Amino acid sequence: MLSDSLVESFRARLAPLGLDLADLKIGGTQARPLVQVRIEWPSPPGEAARNVSVADCATASRALEAWLDADAPLGRRYILEVSSPGLERPLRWHRHWVRFVGRDVQATVAGLGRVRARIVAVPDEATVVLQREGAEPQPVPLARIRDARLAVDW
Repeated sequence: MLSDSLVESFRARLAPLGLDLADLKIGGTQARPLVQVRIEWPSPPGEAARNVSVADCATASRALEAWLDADAPLGRRYILEVSSPGLERPLRWHRHWVRFVGRDVQATVAGLGRVRARIVAVPDEATVVLQREGAEPQPVPLARIRDARLAVDW
């Protein structure tokens, strides 16, 4: 589990570039951490975001490398991957749920399993209202959602 302070540290390094953190995963090994960063251009709820380019990823990578090398929050050696969130982007934080109200998601929800549902509303910081096809809208605590991604019909 990532600490809020580490997530905010990454967000703070991306903000001067006009970018926001869409996802952050740290894996790999103790000796060689793998840092996977997904970036996005912020946009108001309901508006399409600007697409992330390869140049955007390179710019973000250089800024993050400079910080990781100078402050060494992960140790001296690491592998950094910077990319866009993609079409089936993860929904990690409250602001993502607010931004994508009206869109369908695939989510793993404690007590419900893997579901596909529409985001109907986000009434507060801790709750999202999901509606599965043929069912009534149901409030779900965000803490019960283990994995969620925008659903894409290929």
